[in-house]
Formats: sequence, structure tokens, C-alpha cells
Amino acid sequence: MYYVYYLHSLTQTNFSYIGFTDDLKRRFYEHNNKQVLSTKAYAPFKLVYYEAYLSKKDALAREKKLKHHGSVIGHLKKRINNSLKE
Repeated sequence: MYYVYYLHSLTQTNFSYIGFTDDLKRRFYEHNNKQVLSTKAYAPFKLVYYEAYLSKKDALAREKKLKHHGSVIGHLKKRINNSLKE
């Protein structure tokens, strides 16, 4: 399985991160233990959302859409926020 995930910093409320991995537990551990250069200043994190894919190609395409198309991530954030209110 391949995963696209969305993290939110517990210390910097305006920082979130979208990533891709084939081992979600390991990658989440790495982010929270400051082993990822691009996110270590913002740890610890809360795993807010993830999607699972059978195809690496599909997961990478989804990650790219979320990172580079503002309306896609905006829609996802709205869905997440709405589910947290319930």
C-alpha cells in the first residue's frame, strides 16, 4: 500500500504538511521525532488525514494535486474541518 497523508503541527498552528510514503507508521514516527529535515522545526504533529492506494503512481499523482492545486487542498481542508465539528 501507498499513502498520501496530511499532518498538522501541534506547536505551529499555521503549519501543515502533505506527504507520500509506503509505510505510514514509520513516516509519522520520523516526522514526530525530528528525523525529516523539512518538518523537524514544526514537530510534533497530529495525523489529520490519509488516503491509501494500491498504486504508487496513483498516490504520487494525488500528492502532487494536493500540493500544487490550491482548490484541491482547500476542499480537503474544508471536509476535515467539517468532520471535526461533528
